[in-house]
Amino acid sequence: MNSYDVIIIGKGPAGISAALYTGRANLKTLVIGTDESSLNKASAIENYYGFEEPISGKALLNAGIKQAIRLGIEVVTAEVLSLAYDGGFTVKSVEKEYKSRALLLSSGQPHQTVKILGLSDFEGKGVSYCTTCDGFFYKNLTVGVLGYGNYAIEEAQALETFTKDITIFTNGRELELSQEFLEKASHFKIEKRPVKQLLGDTVLREIVFEDGPIPLRGLFVAYGAASSVDFAVKIGLEVSNNSIVVGVNQQTNLEGVFAAGDCTGGFKQVSTAVGQGAIAGKSIINFLKSK
Repeated sequence: MNSYDVIIIGKGPAGISAALYTGRANLKTLVIGTDESSLNKASAIENYYGFEEPISGKALLNAGIKQAIRLGIEVVTAEVLSLAYDGGFTVKSVEKEYKSRALLLSSGQPHQTVKILGLSDFEGKGVSYCTTCDGFFYKNLTVGVLGYGNYAIEEAQALETFTKDITIFTNGRELELSQEFLEKASHFKIEKRPVKQLLGDTVLREIVFEDGPIPLRGLFVAYGAASSVDFAVKIGLEVSNNSIVVGVNQQTNLEGVFAAGDCTGGFKQVSTAVGQGAIAGKSIINFLKSK
């Protein structure tokens, strides 16, 4: 397992900006994330300092990554599946695990929503977004994971500690899995029919399809890839209005964990993300030096 001084989850402006500071401070830095930033879809950015002519979001992202690599920062393109804290941080991707002494979350807010009748009604009453937090409450019960990617299979595996009656509900989508997770998915029941609605009384009782319901006591939502907010919930960070709560130095409520960019809410602009990343980078340097 590779060890670092700091791991930055997210390859966008906030994460790369922070890495430029930690790398120049001779901290061993890993930046890890996918290439699915919403900035990739911006055809022209005209309000960012220093560019006389418009630049595409993709070009701006690529320039930042090249700048980080030039400074010797390790940048890995991979989907992060899980995050654990035991005095240090363990970050698991599809293929590897990494450890660090400090952590920056900068992979944005959840952007893929699921429109299912009754889903929000049963949040906290059978619908959960955190297997680590709530899996224990479904010991030996019939549960499901709503999702279609590697993250959904990872969450289903976490639930096996508590119950073996687990179904993956893809809500009409085909599974989109890496080769490794295709094998892991074969251990679970897979239901690909579109979900019509969720039903119950004071708690979730059924998941309903066009041709009728089936019993279900718990549904864990893991739709698409995990976001910084998903990871925050799992390690006990304070979250409000789907954003990670930070102080003036981008520090969260857990020592050694910082957050920057869209995942902290506020004004969603490249300039804001870069500024928060710079503050987070300097705060991480100060934190590690104090240790």
